[in-house]
Amino acid sequence: MLDGAAKRQQKMAKAPETHPMQTLIPIAERIAARLVERGESVAVSESSSGGLVSAALLAVPKASVWYQGSSITYTPNVARGLLGITRETMPKGIRSSTEPYALFMAGVIREKLRGTWGLCETGAAGPEGNPYGDAAGHTCVGIVGPVEASFTLETGDGDRAGNMMAFAKFALERFEETIR
Repeated sequence: MLDGAAKRQQKMAKAPETHPMQTLIPIAERIAARLVERGESVAVSESSSGGLVSAALLAVPKASVWYQGSSITYTPNVARGLLGITRETMPKGIRSSTEPYALFMAGVIREKLRGTWGLCETGAAGPEGNPYGDAAGHTCVGIVGPVEASFTLETGDGDRAGNMMAFAKFALERFEETIR
């Protein structure tokens, strides 16, 4: 019996032309076109998507025109060390993997990297839930810029790599909708 990773490898060996990133790049291309058209930029903070949001955006040629940078804020050490977030600067009553936290982090990364927009993804990829009680497959996305928006996705799945792709796609799709 094959485990999840072996099944994914087997599937990718059969169909290499359908690499999972190919589902994200067209969304990133539309985002890039919109940002360039408006003279805007984006800064990204992601956790459970592990850099896939940024990878998709950076796959678009000339990303340096509109992509400000990112932080994979996977642990509190990153939040403290790279972003300067302390207990004093963290709003009371919020925690990771929530819409309020996603909005907060989108605002922080936007400010730190001087983007027009801040985009944050924060969740629990799996195979188990996070220490806060969220099930695997839970993520929240926050967008801060000329408008603010937040969203939650529950995949109901413990497939870590599958969730990471789903989270990245969800974040990019919500960002694309928000900047229309």
